[in-house]
Amino acid sequence: MKRFLPRLVLVLLLAAVVIRLTLGGGERLEDRSTPAVLSFDAVEKVADLPFPPGNIAVSDQGRVFFTLHPDAHPPMKVVELVGGTPVPFPSAAWQEPSDDIPWFQSVLSVRIDRQQRLWALDFANYGRGSPRITAFDLRTGALVDRYEFPASVAGFASMLNDFQVDAAGRYVFIAESSPLLGNPALIVYDSEKKTSRRVLENDRSVRTERLMIAAPGRDMRLPGGLIALRIGVDSIALSRDGVWLYYGPVTGRRLYRIRTTDLLDETLPPAQLAARVEDFADKTLSDGLTTDDAGAIYVSDMEHSAIHRIDKDRTLTTIVRDPRLRWPDGFSFGPDGWMYVTCSALQDVLFRSSDEVAAHAPYQIWRLRPGATGVAGH
Repeated sequence: MKRFLPRLVLVLLLAAVVIRLTLGGGERLEDRSTPAVLSFDAVEKVADLPFPPGNIAVSDQGRVFFTLHPDAHPPMKVVELVGGTPVPFPSAAWQEPSDDIPWFQSVLSVRIDRQQRLWALDFANYGRGSPRITAFDLRTGALVDRYEFPASVAGFASMLNDFQVDAAGRYVFIAESSPLLGNPALIVYDSEKKTSRRVLENDRSVRTERLMIAAPGRDMRLPGGLIALRIGVDSIALSRDGVWLYYGPVTGRRLYRIRTTDLLDETLPPAQLAARVEDFADKTLSDGLTTDDAGAIYVSDMEHSAIHRIDKDRTLTTIVRDPRLRWPDGFSFGPDGWMYVTCSALQDVLFRSSDEVAAHAPYQIWRLRPGATGVAGH
């Protein structure tokens, strides 16, 4: 037994070294920033919050809805900012387990469609609950759509991360990041037929690359430091005419696109669908993504506390960069040319205790005018 223990320790140490070398390392993407178009003086603070915000949706009337990031274990999941204070939406009852309503479990992303419905995407604690999407009429707060994703589409260890709704309010395009199993995909939900499909599973356009997220003050690794945090497809946005879906992995250096007509064509075999994906442009490591009416794409850059724009000629320009943009996360256009951005400060939240999360409060929502308008809620 005494001889066995040193050998076991040696084996464990060697295993730790191998894991660190294969899963814990990664390249650092070069800084792709350019001189910023705007100074931070052009950025307005919308709110200071006790918990980090997740994603945001601002109505054309200026109503501000957002999630509180599930990884901070907040007391509320989906809220509306009323008089500078987060108020539970559609009610307090939705924020806690209930037998009477399909309550919020782990909601990260929200969007407002052009039919004035707020959609909420629930990844259900990485598929351990019931992954679902719900929609509410903003005029009444009434539930108007609900769909539970089958296990074949969003099963255990899945993560329904972010999404976009088409102009007609029928089709929802979802980024399934799969950070635990490393099997990411896009999901298409048809709200009219009440069906969903998993597409482009593990395609190069949704997979992570061997890159390290070097957030300010912290390289992002899982507890223990042996495994680097790498996240598949998350960034996702529709062109304003609805022709293209733009998307890419968080830990990926390229932005991709595909025609929505191809995604909706159920007769296309997987290989043919994958062949229609276009490698579009360079990007930074990214979280949020949105588009404006002029055809530009906006990218949030957590490594450099920046927001960038990719123009039609596929060049990247930095709009604003400042340490106060702590992990810029979700975007939404609102009225009057304002673009809102949440800062979730995930370098101070992920795998941290509740006391550590509280110590880094307050967390912010900001807004700026990037020089072009966009559809409110997207």
